[in-house]
Amino acid sequence: MTTLDRDEALTPATLPRPAGTGRPLPLTLAAPLAVAAGLALLVAFPPYGVWPLAPVGVAMLAAAAHRRRLRAGAGLGFLTGVAFFAPLLAWTNLHTGYLPWVLLSLLQAGYLALLGAATAWVSPLADRSRWAWPALTGLLWVGQEALRDRTPFGGFPWGRLAFSQDNSPLLRLASLGGAPLVSFAVALVGGLLVTAAWRGWAAARRTPQDDASHPGGPQGDTTRRWAPVAVPAVVAVALTAGSLLVPVATAGSGATVTVAIVQGNVPRLGLDFNAQRQAVLNNHVDATIELAARVAAGQERQPDLVVWPENSSDIDPLRNPEAGARISQAADTVRAPILVGAVLLGPGPGQVRNAGILWRPGTGADMSQLYTKRHPVPFAEYVPLRDIARKVSKQVDLIRSDFVGGSTPGVVRAGPAVLGDVICFEVAYDGLVRDTVIGGAQLLVVQTNNATFDVAEARQQMAMVRLRAVEHGRPALMASTVGVSGFVAPDGRVSDGTGFNTREVVVRQLRLDDGRTLATRLAWWPEVTLAALAVAALVGAAVLRRRQRVMPG
Repeated sequence: MTTLDRDEALTPATLPRPAGTGRPLPLTLAAPLAVAAGLALLVAFPPYGVWPLAPVGVAMLAAAAHRRRLRAGAGLGFLTGVAFFAPLLAWTNLHTGYLPWVLLSLLQAGYLALLGAATAWVSPLADRSRWAWPALTGLLWVGQEALRDRTPFGGFPWGRLAFSQDNSPLLRLASLGGAPLVSFAVALVGGLLVTAAWRGWAAARRTPQDDASHPGGPQGDTTRRWAPVAVPAVVAVALTAGSLLVPVATAGSGATVTVAIVQGNVPRLGLDFNAQRQAVLNNHVDATIELAARVAAGQERQPDLVVWPENSSDIDPLRNPEAGARISQAADTVRAPILVGAVLLGPGPGQVRNAGILWRPGTGADMSQLYTKRHPVPFAEYVPLRDIARKVSKQVDLIRSDFVGGSTPGVVRAGPAVLGDVICFEVAYDGLVRDTVIGGAQLLVVQTNNATFDVAEARQQMAMVRLRAVEHGRPALMASTVGVSGFVAPDGRVSDGTGFNTREVVVRQLRLDDGRTLATRLAWWPEVTLAALAVAALVGAAVLRRRQRVMPG
């Protein structure tokens, strides 16, 4: 007789049947629980950063969808998705209106609807063995994220569980298996919590008379019924705390370089920063010249490299002599190469490129060290299916020129350091960052422009940079037009973080590294393995359901 069978046998027929005896939670409880799950996940992410709530949110959704029909599981997952993604992505509506925000939030919520349905589907496997439930929960979350990260139009990985753990011990697991392993661990802990809570509710609904009638008496059975609650809870705590034992790099083992981040700021936040292109470029030039003056006065170290953010020159400096001259003036004055975030015209008519280009003192643009953003953002940097999209919203025509993606990883050889350059949202994509490290990058660089968003989006992005630093054992930095900018050590610690909507220049010595973590060497294998196991679980649940239908009686 299984634990669940014994609980059912010991429950008087006059009492409501507790969870754990074959029925799902009452819908009046499951629906609020699904909404609470989304809110718990939200608060786990920056700017709130209460990371322990991520597994709690996972546990709530798992409990709400357990043993439900597929449609109900999908509906509860959708409730969680809306409660989570709508406020998490609220920064997308600051300057573009409500429609893009609503459509994106609903699309992302749809993936959690699939997760809710999948959770309901594998319920027989979870009921067959309570220790299968945590693993199933972890696998389904990784499978859902793997799908969401790639579809449609290249996916949108924002809101992955791993990105909520920037201050958690679980962040260290990134050095072993990257973001997929961290997400799996968070969901696994959530699965352990729901296992404990589900058994705890069943145990709490039992009466002293039930215990007295059980062989061994009240005291012996009390210990037996609470053990399934205590053990998963203890394992959840041990797994989280035990992650502190995973070794991570604390500093690089290579040469030391001095790097400056220039956050020039923009005259006004919002989409019209494009109309202020000359002012934005001037801000970054002037801030760099001011840095050179402090270096000359002995107040600051001489930088070996200066990093400007994405869109620091929205005037193509390769075609506009005045813009090129201004950047050359900054590079010559500071006596260091500048990685410039620029918008370049072409290659075809009506096309542009979002690029990072190395500008050397004395010689200007080094065309051999130019990175073009490989993953332009759909409906923000280019419009797929424009004729169809126009029928939904004429705002798509605000994007007059489509950004064209590059084809090669962002490996930029800047002299004293080999940079792994990714631009803005690209930091969320595992392969784009990993390709730079495999290509020889010693320092990870994220050039971004947050002028059209807010501080919440900027802090969410910095959390991703922290994970990438740990994942690949590399120092990293994020350079933003308006903030947040800062340096990240290989163990994920942030230094010299800047404010939002401010003009700041920060300089720091960094020790480079060219080693490879286990996560770098394993590449995409952890995610493929976990996603394949998720598919196997869905198939296994189908087989078990079929057997249960054909069993006699």
